Amino acid sequence: MKNAFGLLKRRRFAPLFITQFLGAFNDNLYKQAVVLFATYQIFNDAQAEQNFNAIATGLAMLPFFVLSALSGQLADTLDKARIIRIVKTAEIFIMLLGAAGIFIARAGYINIGLAIMLGSVLLLGVHSTFFGPIKYAILPQHLEDDEVLGGTGMVEAATYLSILTGTVVAGWISVEAAAILTLIVAVIGWFTGRMVPTAPRMGPKLQVNYNPITSSWRLVSATMHIPRLFLAICAISFFWTIGSVLIVIFPPLVKNVLTADERVASLTIAVFSVGVAIGSMIINQMLRGKVSAKYAPASVIAMGAVVVALAAEAWFWVPAAPDTLYGFADFIAQPQAWLLLATLLAIAVTGGMFVVPLYAFLTTTVTKDQTARTVAANNIVNAGAMTIGAITVTIISTMGVGPTPLLLLVAGMCLISAWIAQKLHLACD
Repeated sequence: MKNAFGLLKRRRFAPLFITQFLGAFNDNLYKQAVVLFATYQIFNDAQAEQNFNAIATGLAMLPFFVLSALSGQLADTLDKARIIRIVKTAEIFIMLLGAAGIFIARAGYINIGLAIMLGSVLLLGVHSTFFGPIKYAILPQHLEDDEVLGGTGMVEAATYLSILTGTVVAGWISVEAAAILTLIVAVIGWFTGRMVPTAPRMGPKLQVNYNPITSSWRLVSATMHIPRLFLAICAISFFWTIGSVLIVIFPPLVKNVLTADERVASLTIAVFSVGVAIGSMIINQMLRGKVSAKYAPASVIAMGAVVVALAAEAWFWVPAAPDTLYGFADFIAQPQAWLLLATLLAIAVTGGMFVVPLYAFLTTTVTKDQTARTVAANNIVNAGAMTIGAITVTIISTMGVGPTPLLLLVAGMCLISAWIAQKLHLACD
């Protein structure tokens, strides 16, 4: 196994690494800024806040469900570097629209501004849908066989570090500054995207099916009949369903249970992102370049146990005085705060150890001319699962169930993920 960090010196990897980092940063900066803006400055009702967050999450996932089949076909048919350039150009216009929505809402036209902001979240989902299959499928084309797992881990770690920086920045700058920054980052990403080496079609030219329904059905059917892919995709989908529930409940949990401000809300997601990045690096070292699921069941069981601990800590949290919120310094000064943050970190580390090897199954099971479609099929199933998770949270919240009990739902889902991962381990290792 070669040193994965050494890939950052190579033009065959570094521009892609930077481009996907900037894209994920922008995506998360904008979405987090919008969610915090709505949670702390527009709405003043816990259910409305949780519902808005669920809607934003669902809209971000919808394009993956509808367009992943098309994006996978195009990535396996056209030069992947060319698609990256087109996608990064579109991102600039999306961020222009998103910035306009923020300033319109700030001007007092709340409903119009919210509609434009949610529309921009949807378009960012389209952007990510077409970029997603490429960032994994291009790796076997540009890297040596013993570099693929390390490269996958680096991409996955960078994705979560970009979530970290995006969510932290969103909590510490004004929403207007966030709008301007997303435009600047989109322009930088446009330049780095043009430096990605060419990655032409590897196999015969495909007959592209532009019907999103039939193409999605055929793509998923063609992928899921392979046992190890079926089990890997199911396990990844359960993980991201868990992730979608956590993403939806984190801001309301911080505001209404931990009684803390938006900077603390960003801190919790940032800690989670750091943990997944750490977990992805740890599991890469443990497996030493081998694609295996042998540690996945134990990792996700440990994740579920720590989620239960987080629920208990939230349950016994001492809230701030009525009608006040803990600021960043006040929150950190609370005796329980460091234990709670350590628990969040542990959840994320175990989650990263669980999911990263499963992505490597997607790109190493099939031939190189089929990798983008395999990742796209995974994205379709993942998006459907995450959307179901967001809808489930919305329905449960209308019954008066708060974010703390929902953590117990997450813990139960971890057991299902462990069962699927164990089947994958027995089938493939």
